[in-house]
Amino acid sequence: MGNTINNTAFNFPNQKSLYRGKVREVYNINDEILVMIATDRLSAFDVVMPKQIPFKGQILNQIAAKMMEATKDIVPNWIMAIPDPNVAVGHLCDPFKVEMVIRGYLSGHAAREYKLGKRALCGVAMPEGMKENDKFPEPIITPSTKAEGGEHDEDISREEILSQGIVSKEDYEMLEKYTKALFQRGTEIAAKQDLILVDTKYEFGKTKDGEIVLIDEIHTPDSSRYFYAEGYKERQNKGEAQKQLSKEFVRQWLIENGFQGLKGQQIPEMTVEKINEISDRYIELYEKITGEKFIKSDVSNIMDRIEKNVLSFLNKK
Repeated sequence: MGNTINNTAFNFPNQKSLYRGKVREVYNINDEILVMIATDRLSAFDVVMPKQIPFKGQILNQIAAKMMEATKDIVPNWIMAIPDPNVAVGHLCDPFKVEMVIRGYLSGHAAREYKLGKRALCGVAMPEGMKENDKFPEPIITPSTKAEGGEHDEDISREEILSQGIVSKEDYEMLEKYTKALFQRGTEIAAKQDLILVDTKYEFGKTKDGEIVLIDEIHTPDSSRYFYAEGYKERQNKGEAQKQLSKEFVRQWLIENGFQGLKGQQIPEMTVEKINEISDRYIELYEKITGEKFIKSDVSNIMDRIEKNVLSFLNKK
């Protein structure tokens, strides 16, 4: 399976803290810079799987970097540099405590809620008579609260966000505006690759100067769902499942093996074959989304490589 990144334990100069997310580890340098390391951990249903996926972190980090670069004219982002295939370094921001989820199609969580008879998601109406994977008349924004640690993210409505004072009205309106514009750009980028951007999430923060910036990752297979455009209409007309480019294949495998992150459920055994299959699917995702061949980084001594590259960047600051 090769050398993979699970947990890291670096001690960089002027390091203030280390935050471990589900798949990323974030080092605070002097309350000014964040060093974000994309590990090879795999998360599904808000649960981190016990085994890592080779090259997954590099894939997510490099897709996110490319997409940040392709959208910086719409909204400024937090990134300063990509010193290593698995690392992004950027400005420390105060994150908004909501994730801006936007959906162009009735898929995933929205489809599961729809099948239960619900016709509103996060206070947003969903039309009657839709089939799974049908396109919405207009993309809908369905925010979720940002979970701490391993807790599940929760759906929340615009009205609840404002009434609870989680985000000010002025800021929230800007987040909505940015979310719609980013989704439109992401849709255009996907179309050039014969893909459909189905749904995605964006996270935002504020700099010390009070500027709203895009943070975390965007348009990756972990944060987004893609369909192949070719054959989409035919599959919908026949009631067939759509050909997807997303982490949904992992979720479906888990569901088929009796796991949806619920209490008392056991994570199914991930064999070497299954891990390599997932790794190959992530490489396929990278190449299809970016239109570029994936070049595997040298993982013979991955921790030393990351430490050396990050220190080289920090020493230049």
